[in-house]
Amino acid sequence: MMTPDLQAALICEDVRLEASGSHTLVGVINVIAAPSYPLRLIKLCVYTRWTNGQGSFVQGTRILNEEEKEIGHTETPFVLRNQDLHATNVAFFGGLEFQQPGDYSVEVLLDADLKQRFTLRAVKVEQAPPTQHQ
Repeated sequence: MMTPDLQAALICEDVRLEASGSHTLVGVINVIAAPSYPLRLIKLCVYTRWTNGQGSFVQGTRILNEEEKEIGHTETPFVLRNQDLHATNVAFFGGLEFQQPGDYSVEVLLDADLKQRFTLRAVKVEQAPPTQHQ
């Protein structure tokens, strides 16, 4: 067994598998902006790609609030048959609820070992008043 490297981890609204076998990432997210909280998202995806490893593994993907409480978790088993291959995983979160604006953490684990942690910021934005036409 050879532990793979995490080549990429991105948050997006959706990931589509094309007929060619390639992936299309829809709505890569830098920040979650909403006029009010709590906010429930219909779908949130974490796209990851592993390379340069060999063996059977389990990817854990967690989202934590500012108090370090887990608000979402998925586990994805995958296999790399040799170190020249790569594995692409998509962790789907449905109905994820953000109680308030703040800094949430996204963690990517490999066999329960933390490989990457980054911030997903949720902010409150003011809605523009409707314009009136004369």
